[in-house]
Amino acid sequence: MSRVIVITGPSGVGKGTLIRLLREQVPELGLSVSATTRAPRPGEADGVEYHFLSEDEFVEHIAHGDFVEHAQYAGRRYGTLRAELERRASSGEPVALEIEVQGARQIRDAIPGALLIFIAPPSREALRERLVGRGTDDAEVVERRLAVAEEELAAAGEFAKVIVNDRLEDAVRDLVSVVRRGLAHPID
Repeated sequence: MSRVIVITGPSGVGKGTLIRLLREQVPELGLSVSATTRAPRPGEADGVEYHFLSEDEFVEHIAHGDFVEHAQYAGRRYGTLRAELERRASSGEPVALEIEVQGARQIRDAIPGALLIFIAPPSREALRERLVGRGTDDAEVVERRLAVAEEELAAAGEFAKVIVNDRLEDAVRDLVSVVRRGLAHPID
């Protein structure tokens, strides 16, 4: 399998922004497109941001063993399709996964050589401000995401690499450094 880089952390911590900026500086790094049962947000396209599946389709994929990892998060399902990783592996392209902590734990068990990186907010209040400020979820969903975030923040110690996304430039620099070292010296 090609090198798998897992980037995890609570919703709203800036994983997507960090990965976008990481890929600008490490262009050989591909991005795995996750599957989800949540509805597309404005501007999102199926197969680009996510593979958008119905609940029944997702459950069928689980039954067929099609996921390398899958989890429930804030009332929705998310997962990484095995075919997505196999396609990347066949080309030798290193691949980043932006996934939830539950999924990161599954990847750690399934792919022991994966590089797992936890992105943390500078504070819980900063995380709340980011979730509210992005305006994509109603108050109830934000509260559910914050409740899950509490549990996820407690899991940061499970990861060898933790990057605090306080100042974006610093977080990107740290992430690029960790990923470049990981690609240069993979753990097998």
